[in-house]
Amino acid sequence: MPLAAKKRPATRAEAAALASDTRLRIIRLTQGRAMTNKELAAALGKDPATTLHHVRKLVDTGFLVEQPPRRGTRGSREKPYLGTQLSISLSFDEVEEQAAVSEAALGAFLGEIADLGVGAADLTRVVFQLPKAQTEELLSRLEEVLSDYVDLPYDPAAERVAIFLASYRSA
Repeated sequence: MPLAAKKRPATRAEAAALASDTRLRIIRLTQGRAMTNKELAAALGKDPATTLHHVRKLVDTGFLVEQPPRRGTRGSREKPYLGTQLSISLSFDEVEEQAAVSEAALGAFLGEIADLGVGAADLTRVVFQLPKAQTEELLSRLEEVLSDYVDLPYDPAAERVAIFLASYRSA
């Protein structure tokens, strides 16, 4: 369910960059806090070279911005990266792009839940059987509520919460 607030169509490069669960997880990790490639690799349980490939793709497409270098624990020069929140302002007009980004979002969600443990998540599953008009109203209201919170200013002291919402028509 795409949030409707102030969106512009993603470029092909932007859509391709978001069609990776690893890159979506990097975007989430760097929202409001700069992290180095080494820190990202450790948080994701990935090889730093693999993570750097994803970081470079995100920098090239505007989802991450390199911050001023800092000194590491052993005096080495480290480059931290900060998320730009560009991903929340994009829409996907192509069916294939939307499907690829949705699949990556599901993969990112499952990876994050696997890292935390399913017990750390508040999960709810509800099945409705509603007339089409009520179904559309429900989905529209959910999107509206999420949009209200997506547009709030970033508060670095606030608790970090992730929400994954999926809807689908079933038989």
